[in-house]
Amino acid sequence: MTIEYDEKGKIYTNVVTKVPVPSVIQTTSHMLRGQVHVLHDQRLKDELDLDEPFLAVTDANILDADGQILFHAPFLAVRRSQIVWIMPVEEAEEK
Repeated sequence: MTIEYDEKGKIYTNVVTKVPVPSVIQTTSHMLRGQVHVLHDQRLKDELDLDEPFLAVTDANILDADGQILFHAPFLAVRRSQIVWIMPVEEAEEK
């Protein structure tokens, strides 16, 4: 990791800090629950708009039709083209 300073003392680093957002993701075949990481000042939609083929999900649970956990993975790469819908868990629990 490199750390650089400017003349005012501002620190620059190549580490990108992201905030985990607990989310529910519906793909064409399964429902997932896990953490989607977004930049500090951006929305979940901004992360989806990136031009990358996969969305990284951590602490992922793949659920069956009854909501029971089929599989758990510390990391899961979900092909963006297979995502039908996604929402933060806080919004899902309010409804």
